[in-house]
Amino acid sequence: MKRTVRIGYALLLLLGALIWGLAFAFQSMGMENTGPFTFTGTRFILATVVVYIFSVITDAGKRSKNRDSKLPEGYSWKSPLLWKAGIITGVLLTIATNLQQIGIIYTDSVGKAGFITAMYIVIVPVLGIFLGKKLSPVIWMCVVISVVGLYFLTMKEQLRFSAGDLLILSCAFVFAVQILTIDKFSREVDNIKFACIEFLTVSVVSCIIMFISEKPDMKSIMAAAIPILYAGVLSGGAGYTIQIVCQSRLDPGVASILMSCEALFSVLGGFVFLGQKLTPREMAGSVLMFAAIIIVQIVPGEKKQEKD
Repeated sequence: MKRTVRIGYALLLLLGALIWGLAFAFQSMGMENTGPFTFTGTRFILATVVVYIFSVITDAGKRSKNRDSKLPEGYSWKSPLLWKAGIITGVLLTIATNLQQIGIIYTDSVGKAGFITAMYIVIVPVLGIFLGKKLSPVIWMCVVISVVGLYFLTMKEQLRFSAGDLLILSCAFVFAVQILTIDKFSREVDNIKFACIEFLTVSVVSCIIMFISEKPDMKSIMAAAIPILYAGVLSGGAGYTIQIVCQSRLDPGVASILMSCEALFSVLGGFVFLGQKLTPREMAGSVLMFAAIIIVQIVPGEKKQEKD
């Protein structure tokens, strides 16, 4: 691949990270008019539609190139494995997304929420211990650095986490489990259909909880239309499409580093759209956490993980 083309894909993936990072601000704005499950349910309905359309387009392209061949088992909509994978990861994504959405309500900065969520990149290799994987000394060093950074980012005068910090940290753990689950299934199924079923599961489960625990109405949903459209169409649909297109054409380490810039862009979104700023102490914690995230992704021999 030519260097200019490679740079183009890198810039496109950086745009994807920008979209994801700014989504934290829109998620916060959406809470002004809707409940967390209403916001999650409606945004993932849109994301499902966008990814399904993309799946139809890519399938049409495959058939035009291979008219006489059939799709492999895990690449058909009728595949039980595809639906099993999508539903399992969808339930995990439902838990993680709603923990994040509720946590944003109780945290004082979407930038902080972005950095805590990005902890999943450090948590993934740690959870790998339970799957029989060994950690290098560098990974353990990153764990320590990220914990120190988390301390500076979240602790105030008293030695305790806020409710929002704990919810978002829990969300990072569930995201890490979801990533490991995706890693288990992704080689056996069509990734676009996989994501479509995953998003469909999130929308169905969240909407069921929405009708049980909240009182959604079209007026409140329309009042939050811009945040929902952004989080659903751009962050969910377009963001995922950019990810799968660019990751297949870039070095995994480079791709992971570019995607981790989501945390930095969440701070930008909080400042531009919500007028939020990090204190010097919180900024120091963010720098430490971002350093740990970057080091984890460039350690030789370690498998890079990506967010769905």
